[in-house]
Amino acid sequence: MRYQFIDTEKKVFPISLLCKVMNVSRSGFYSWSCRDKSDREKERERLIPKVKKIHKEVRGAYGARRISEELIAKGENCGRTKAATLMQLANVAAKQKKKFKATTDSKHKLPVAPNVLNRNFVVSQPDVAYCSDITYIWTTEGWLYLAVVIDLYSRKVVGWSLKSRMTKDLVVNALQMAIWRRRPLPCLIFHSDRGSQYCSHVFQKILKRNRMTSSMSRKGNCWDNSVAESFFGSLKIERVFDSLYPTREAARRDVVDYIEMFYNSRRRHSYLGYRSPNDFEKMMKLKKAA
Repeated sequence: MRYQFIDTEKKVFPISLLCKVMNVSRSGFYSWSCRDKSDREKERERLIPKVKKIHKEVRGAYGARRISEELIAKGENCGRTKAATLMQLANVAAKQKKKFKATTDSKHKLPVAPNVLNRNFVVSQPDVAYCSDITYIWTTEGWLYLAVVIDLYSRKVVGWSLKSRMTKDLVVNALQMAIWRRRPLPCLIFHSDRGSQYCSHVFQKILKRNRMTSSMSRKGNCWDNSVAESFFGSLKIERVFDSLYPTREAARRDVVDYIEMFYNSRRRHSYLGYRSPNDFEKMMKLKKAA
């Protein structure tokens, strides 16, 4: 008896066996295998490599909605449901959230500022309200601590600092970077938690010198600083959790790359209409100039 074979994903099977497993006749199988592909199948075959490329470029950071927005930006007609189907066919998925602990040390006797911001995270102008927080990153050399300053207007990280110790210099350097980059006008609200670093005399002195209003979350209430918490969640999920840093310097390079080259420059933010912080600020400047 002469056998015929078919290659399915580089695995060769006898056609008779396939027909038996699929519970179809040999003639029906040949009819199906010889038919022309539908327009939908052809489109999916064309888009799947694009989905895989996007997934690789963003290191698995995007779910269906952001994949959809990326494809639309490239001139493709693709909604969220279609993107989800393409991701499933491409065998790719967004990275999943994990829990991580806070770093706040509020057990001190330094003065604490009131919650002036009061969860008013929506602002209509740049450099009106900043939020800041600290997180930690593990390396084989030990912990590396990151402090960021985020402009609530565009959700852009305007200041950051990385150090091996969680001292007041960590937040001071992040604030000074933000001031140097943005030159904010007086009366800006600077919101943080009640950590000793933010309550330190040195840090508060810099705020007063630049005529900024200090605002602090209520004790034990992470939702009062949810924008900073959200950024850290994205950083950990999209870059840190699946990385093993041999040195603090390796971690530093990767975190800076995430902040400057991905998050600020490219990452699509749902709050900004799926634009990156940089693109959002450019768009708003053009609108105001028109």
